[in-house]
Amino acid sequence: MKTATPLWRRPVGERPEAPVVAAALLALAAAGEVLLRADGTIPLPLALSLALATTAPVAVLAAPEARDRAAARGRSVGAAALVAGVAGLLSLTPFHVLTAAGLGALLHALHRAGRHGPRALAALLPLPFVAYAIGAPAETGTGPRFLAALIAVGTAAAAGSGLARRARDTALAHTATERAIADTLLEHAARGERARIARELHDVVAHHISMIAVQAETARLTTPQLPAAGAERFLAIGDTARTALTEMRRLLGVLREDADPPAVPDRRPQPGIEQLGELVDDARDASGGALRLIVEGPIRPLDPGVELTAYRIVQEALTNSRRHAPGAAVDVELRYGPDALRLRVRDNGPGAHAPAGHGGGHGLPGMRERAAMAGGALRAGPARGGGFLIEATFPVPTREQAAA
Repeated sequence: MKTATPLWRRPVGERPEAPVVAAALLALAAAGEVLLRADGTIPLPLALSLALATTAPVAVLAAPEARDRAAARGRSVGAAALVAGVAGLLSLTPFHVLTAAGLGALLHALHRAGRHGPRALAALLPLPFVAYAIGAPAETGTGPRFLAALIAVGTAAAAGSGLARRARDTALAHTATERAIADTLLEHAARGERARIARELHDVVAHHISMIAVQAETARLTTPQLPAAGAERFLAIGDTARTALTEMRRLLGVLREDADPPAVPDRRPQPGIEQLGELVDDARDASGGALRLIVEGPIRPLDPGVELTAYRIVQEALTNSRRHAPGAAVDVELRYGPDALRLRVRDNGPGAHAPAGHGGGHGLPGMRERAAMAGGALRAGPARGGGFLIEATFPVPTREQAAA
């Protein structure tokens, strides 16, 4: 648990009493200078009041307790700078009692006004001092005119440096914000790309590697009169395939660790259209509703990626129906055409399915993405006559194209 830093161990500028102490020291220095320069031409109480009015605002200008309240801090800094500016101008003219401590406080006030106060006020406060320097009569002498010009340049430089520092801080803040937004968008895009790659590897490549291992083991056990060297090579092929599958599943775990919780890896071959019957039976037992699997056209083997996509879409559709239309009757239709496989899942529920998902929570957008990855298209929405319909179409090669 993080604890606060004791006051005595903080830097001097971060201690809450530092501005008050600085204002008190400046006020004492200004009062001492007024007493030393007192010649009776100006009432002493008036000179001391101007010295105090010029230095006292320092206690407000750097108050650390106002740092988390930008608007309140800007108003307080603006008011303090205005008081210091007016008192400094009156001390300079017509009473000519501006002290060195008062000048330092005035420059600090203008700098703070430029950094944290209203911009217009910070730009206007130096103007009276510049006008005084320009309009100083020649009979005042070179020394006083030079001092007036020096004060004018100092006040303008103090306000300008504060404004420049504010512009720099604002630019840095905007740059940091833009960089954070860009990093977030990049991370989001990278996470989506990793999820897509993991899904493709899991759905297609892992299936093929599993089949390699199974076929190698089957060939080793069923081939009659297989030489020992051949059996050893088949065994090596199976072991290599299983090792590759293990490494791939470890890679998939890394790709999915941002979104998916760790799960026990599934080492079974990926399902396809042949497993739709089992899927429908399991869904019927779980929901208690009427589910039918209807197949039209001559059944023929398809690309494993297309079969897996069709299986996942049916799985997702049955899950959505069970969630949003419990007890509804569902028809799953597969139509094998000469050049396309058409898949339809329709229920007689209320006809409004939220895009909730199965497993990873992809829902309807995930089904559309799967269909697009397999080269197909998917449409989902309320069906005519009631219920909800999910319809997907996948192009499949003809016999001539497959033979070629």
